[in-house]
Amino acid sequence: MIRLASVAALLALVACADVQDQIARDAARATVRPVLAERFPGVPLEPASDCVIDNASAGEITRLAIAAGQQTVSSETEALVTEIATRPETIRCLATDGLAPFLI
Repeated sequence: MIRLASVAALLALVACADVQDQIARDAARATVRPVLAERFPGVPLEPASDCVIDNASAGEITRLAIAAGQQTVSSETEALVTEIATRPETIRCLATDGLAPFLI
């Protein structure tokens, strides 16, 4: 019985962590979109911001999520988004998932 309660508590914590991760990713997207729109005009924002978020580390997502609470985007946040957007993995994502549907 104690094992069952322990497993149930562990599953509840994992579910909570998933929800927290999704909230952080959504907040980070709110920060990434305006930077992408300004720095990379014409790039489809939804798939491009997904590529940036998917290739950001947990710490970077946290920094971007915190920046979403600011009224303006700081130069440090712009630099972080640009850094992530220009990584080889992000560029590959953009080429396959972000821009490919628009090039066909």
